[in-house]
Amino acid sequence: MKSSNKKTGLVALLGLAGGLFAWYKYKNSTPEEKEKIKNKLNEAGAKLKESYQDAEARLKDTYTEVEDTVADNYAKLKNNIKNESEKISG
Repeated sequence: MKSSNKKTGLVALLGLAGGLFAWYKYKNSTPEEKEKIKNKLNEAGAKLKESYQDAEARLKDTYTEVEDTVADNYAKLKNNIKNESEKISG
């Protein structure tokens, strides 16, 4: 077995062990502790969703800017070609 495969397996095993420990701890928590955990998870989910939406909005804005720049450059190039061809034809 390659070293990278061993490391990947070890990381997976540690992740599984951490998940099992978290499940065990949650299962044996009081209702108040469970509520706190649920609230933390909901907050983390809301922050993740907000970050995703922000990134999506920035990406759309950037795409629009690039699209506009390309359209402007195309129009300028087309106009330059037209002007040059008119100069040549006389």
